[in-house]
Amino acid sequence: MTEKMTDPMREKLALFGLNDKEQNFYLAALQLGAASVTEVAARAGVSRTNGYDLVERLERRGLLAQVGEAAGVRKVVPEDPSVLIRDWERSRLVLDELVPELRSIYNDSRTSKPRTRLYEGREGINRALWETLDCHSKVLLGVLSMHELLETPGQQWMAGFIAERVRRGIELRVVRSRSRETEAIWPSAHEEMRELRYAPEDLDLGMTMYINDDTVTYVSSKEENYAMVIESRELARLNRAFFQSLWLASSPPERMAGPR
Repeated sequence: MTEKMTDPMREKLALFGLNDKEQNFYLAALQLGAASVTEVAARAGVSRTNGYDLVERLERRGLLAQVGEAAGVRKVVPEDPSVLIRDWERSRLVLDELVPELRSIYNDSRTSKPRTRLYEGREGINRALWETLDCHSKVLLGVLSMHELLETPGQQWMAGFIAERVRRGIELRVVRSRSRETEAIWPSAHEEMRELRYAPEDLDLGMTMYINDDTVTYVSSKEENYAMVIESRELARLNRAFFQSLWLASSPPERMAGPR
């Protein structure tokens, strides 16, 4: 029987589509290094017949291989576990191409009525913000309330969000209020594909808003603790016009007078 795997390890292998028997057989093969199907099956606690089936399934996943030995005995040999990463990367590349095509079909099938989703709590806010990265135009417009964002979802989560935005090649044009600044972070930066401007002094932008394609996302303060996502061509067009007006009235940081 295989040595007991930790629950987190089982959960992670399950995310890659391995059931309990496949997990046990794969771990047994890793532990033995090179062994017959009978030996691996015995260590995994499955029958020899099931062992042959499991070898074929795991071989199709690229996790195991069979090699010939003397006297016609074939051995089961585990592949380097890094194959899981390569498998995930290939899947990610396919999804990056497939999801926009599926969304195009999805959008074409919708009626002209807008779709509204309300997300509550930290997890809901995180989900709504992450959805803004499904940006076909690769240009994201944002009005950011820094004090509120640094409370929820927080600077660490936002760092991962920014890294993913950059990985996807999405440019951010953002307007912020000096009254909501808490520390000198997230400036204009070519490497982070971000251009920052500050709103006129008399404007206090107390909520966060993102505009991507035909979607507008609003994020409240920690006090109200919600995010609202509205998919509407008309609303997005209107908010984009408001943003452009605000952008023209705002100033780059180097033109701001006085200390931050």
